[in-house]
Amino acid sequence: MVALRDDVDLRFHDRVALEEIELYSEVLSAVAASDRALTPAEIDEVLGVRRPSSAKVRGR
Repeated sequence: MVALRDDVDLRFHDRVALEEIELYSEVLSAVAASDRALTPAEIDEVLGVRRPSSAKVRGR
């Protein structure tokens, strides 16, 4: 067990870092649950990333 220092303010946190850690843990959980490597599309799905539709990519 790691002892906390007395001068550390536990109310302070880096919101962006915490969000990145959460996303990373979601990817690790998906990888652990899979019996093969995830495709880029599957990783995007885990992260909630939407790919542009083909019509938008072509400029329509």
